[in-house]
Amino acid sequence: MLGGINNALFLSSFGGFFALAFLALILKWAFGNRGKDKKFVITPDQAGKKDEYGLLVALPTPKNYIEAEMQKQKLLAADIRVNLTQTYDGPALMVFERDFKIAQAVLKS
Repeated sequence: MLGGINNALFLSSFGGFFALAFLALILKWAFGNRGKDKKFVITPDQAGKKDEYGLLVALPTPKNYIEAEMQKQKLLAADIRVNLTQTYDGPALMVFERDFKIAQAVLKS
């Protein structure tokens, strides 16, 4: 003991500062690269053009979001994997290329 002070308690109180510094470094590493192409944390997707969705192909555009949700439920009932996305042109149903013709036939029926 130095001058009647409990050294263990005094030194353990600095543990919170070290933990906070470590947490700040982790957060800086995870969220600090927002402006660069290299990202460690996935950010929410934003709307894009219909041809910017990789392997997914857009079905004919429904008139509104409610009609798109109804068509999505119809395709899901037929065991077709479908995504309802918001594009610049409005809502769009996206399916894989191998399911495109089947999805069109289901929607026409």
